[in-house]
Amino acid sequence: MKAHKTMKVLVSFVIALLPLFCNAQITGSIKGKVFDRATKQPVIGAIVSANGAGTGGAATDTAGFFVIDNLPDGGYFVVINYAGYQEKTLSDITVLAGKTNYLDIEIEEAQHTLKDVKITTFKYENSTISPVSAYSFSRQEISLNPGAQGDIFRAIGMLPGVSSSGGEYSAIAVRGQGVRDNVYLVDDIPVTEVGHLEGNGGFNDPNGGRFSIFAPRVIDNAQFQGGGFGPEYGRRSASYLGLGIKEGNRESPTVDGQLDLLGVTVNYDGPSGLFKNTSVFASARYQDFRAVVSVVGLKDIGLPKYGDFIFKSVTDINTKNKLSFVAIVAPESYVHGVEHIIEDKKLNNISLNDVKRNKIVLGLNLRTLVSKNSYWKNIIYYTRSKSDIIQGTTYPIADTEGHLLNTSQIPAENNLQTLAFTESKIGGRSIFTANFKNKSKLTAGIDLDEVQLKNKRVLSRADTEYVFGQNDYRPGPGQYYTVISPAFYNADFNDIAFDASAYVNYSFLLLKNLSVNAGLRYDYTGFTDQHTISPRLSGSYALNEKSSVNFAAGIYYQDPVYAEIADQPKNQKLKQERITQYIAGYKKYFTPDLKLTIEGWYKDFSDLIVRPISGYAAQNNEGTGWGAGIDANITKRLTRNLHGQVGYSYMQSKRDDHDGHGEYDFTFSQPHQANFLLSYKTNKHWILAAKFRYATGKPSNSYIIHGNVFNNPNFIRYSEEITGKNDTRLPDFMSLDVRANYLLKIRKINLNLFIDIVDVLNRQIANGNQFNPISGKTYYDGIAIFPSFGLKFEY
Repeated sequence: MKAHKTMKVLVSFVIALLPLFCNAQITGSIKGKVFDRATKQPVIGAIVSANGAGTGGAATDTAGFFVIDNLPDGGYFVVINYAGYQEKTLSDITVLAGKTNYLDIEIEEAQHTLKDVKITTFKYENSTISPVSAYSFSRQEISLNPGAQGDIFRAIGMLPGVSSSGGEYSAIAVRGQGVRDNVYLVDDIPVTEVGHLEGNGGFNDPNGGRFSIFAPRVIDNAQFQGGGFGPEYGRRSASYLGLGIKEGNRESPTVDGQLDLLGVTVNYDGPSGLFKNTSVFASARYQDFRAVVSVVGLKDIGLPKYGDFIFKSVTDINTKNKLSFVAIVAPESYVHGVEHIIEDKKLNNISLNDVKRNKIVLGLNLRTLVSKNSYWKNIIYYTRSKSDIIQGTTYPIADTEGHLLNTSQIPAENNLQTLAFTESKIGGRSIFTANFKNKSKLTAGIDLDEVQLKNKRVLSRADTEYVFGQNDYRPGPGQYYTVISPAFYNADFNDIAFDASAYVNYSFLLLKNLSVNAGLRYDYTGFTDQHTISPRLSGSYALNEKSSVNFAAGIYYQDPVYAEIADQPKNQKLKQERITQYIAGYKKYFTPDLKLTIEGWYKDFSDLIVRPISGYAAQNNEGTGWGAGIDANITKRLTRNLHGQVGYSYMQSKRDDHDGHGEYDFTFSQPHQANFLLSYKTNKHWILAAKFRYATGKPSNSYIIHGNVFNNPNFIRYSEEITGKNDTRLPDFMSLDVRANYLLKIRKINLNLFIDIVDVLNRQIANGNQFNPISGKTYYDGIAIFPSFGLKFEY
């Protein structure tokens, strides 16, 4: 109700001011350069048109440049056509009055001669280099995704085969694997930590972080492959996600931002002001949850805060060399104190938390045109993720139902556990690409890095664990709880390791209609002291002008998560996990912007890292498993006023830890998933969108409850004994998300008033179940309705 009234006041206020600021229409322009995607050379004579009433087009000159002048301010679809190339559409180009929007545009040569239809490419979706599982998102599509609140990971979460853990988490689990099994590259820089507010204990939250480190409209394009990716990408196995941070507009400066319930975001996009050939994009975001937890009645969750500061500069050194610099700083904090426990009427979380984290990414990327048909990329980078966590517990006085009896004083123990973890990496990548006259392409590269891990973890005394498995150690059968000893929990790890990778991929055309990518990857990982070879093969066969069949197969090796390496007892090393993938699919274009994709896949898992005793750090590589499924998706890309998706996935993922429990359903094995998205611009002011998501409930353990485990009537505690591993399921996940945007203009300022609601039906989303030892009851860990509303501006 408060959110509705506030939005109504904002809309009424802005509309009331509109007549005071209306003025004569002023035009703007679009300027840019068109490149061949394969060779990075300028394309001469390409036709570039701004798709709007009364607008024309322009041809690129001998340097690949074009200019389209006298465009009324507003949104445009820029279309690029050139003989022998796929038609390219950019779907969210904004023209501001009196300003020039500069674009660098890459187009791709058509591999096959198309007679009756033009296939439109949207950021590499129709690329022969990535023939399977390829999807892309523009800035506008990410922004308009209901319930995503501008978050790229929440937008991707509705693709077939992808589990996003509901609306609570900004992380993706793909085709029967976990959220930490994905390759993330940010402007070609490998990044392992991309989320805020992950699990606050000593072990990583299997669901990932709650929010990504990328503010809305920071990501200019996102390229996603749900499997079968080439040897250029490695050390993870489930999927590949390449994120491109927006490049600054070298012609005209703009400032945009967003005010909402969580805080404020401000972006600068324009020339550097210092160097003629340098553009800058800078973003600053600060989020504080005080307001939103009050609106939705979640004061008991604690107080999260985080910020993101992103800077990117791009410099054309000369006609052959282009240098970009990226810097990301992402601090966060989380406090859960006694005052928050008092707000928790059921005492479901009695832990004290004081968490501080910070993530840093720094990178330089130099692209050099070696010849007319080849280019060379060299990247150097530094990344660091640092966590400082202090955990304690409280001893509330409660009745047998778990209700707090005394709110004036709750005994507390503040420093039960402390954790100081740092992961830092310095490295470089060198990638050479050559194109040949027979339409073949060779890519070869090396990656080198040095990783330092520090892990100082201290448990001040033996602690009681009220959830335990039947195989967990207990001194006697009558002890219905386990004890975590400091000797098994404490860690003091500080070590450095060197990693090296080399890869080659050759793409070529056979029999006019068959595109093949054959590749090989070598990896050496210092912390595992292991050498691996990974062959990979993929391809696409064009059945006709509109449809093709696709395939991929390969071996993928995956590093242990760095936090798991640093958790292990001395002289114990984990090995790399091994995954073999097979994919076969069918793709059909009904229209240039409407396509159908169907894919079947199978995975074989071996040397999986498992934890034999719950609550203890030690792990081994005894796990095996398999996964299989089929994904179907119809995608309508954003052109004109409409875009949407309809998808369905069937998936099974089984694991065996070889601990006596046998084969079980993996955490993200959700057999049935269905998604629907529709966004429509009804007129020049309103954009309405809705998204529906359904998934089979996540696997959950069966258990029995033991009462008064200490046999003490003055200190009653319950415990939960796990009797079956993932042999039951949580309630099915179902969410309807809605978003409404109201667009208007005051002088030269574009305004967008929006409301974005996750789970508008207020249905409880169960991401997991937790046990309350005070009441002896289990409860669902998840959120229900979660609203966000605010104001975006662009000047």
